[in-house]
Amino acid sequence: MQRLFSMFPNGWPGRGLLLLRLVSGILLINDGVSGLLEGPSWPGIIRLFLEIATGILLLVGLWTPMAGVLVIVVELWSMLSRTGDLRNCIVLATFGAALAVLGPGVRSIDARLFGRKRIDIREH
Repeated sequence: MQRLFSMFPNGWPGRGLLLLRLVSGILLINDGVSGLLEGPSWPGIIRLFLEIATGILLLVGLWTPMAGVLVIVVELWSMLSRTGDLRNCIVLATFGAALAVLGPGVRSIDARLFGRKRIDIREH
């Protein structure tokens, strides 16, 4: 997973990625839950569960590149089936693309699992 990112940024860039992940995740979960409450058909239920699952993955920062690509797929599916607001789908697909390319940042499970490892070499 570390090969997908050049680094797991800390500081302001890391906070920006955290904010991007949080906003995307919350919007995806909100859209998925509100769509499920409307009682959709079976293909719609699958799309909505995928939306909720990717939102959760982005919130915690787990498998962020794959979750970002899945956000793009789900939002394109939503646009083509005309079930979502076009503006919302475009924004979320763009957020997904940005997160897939940039990575999760230092405040994520990905950073804990796959982040830079430090090896101390000591001379005796």
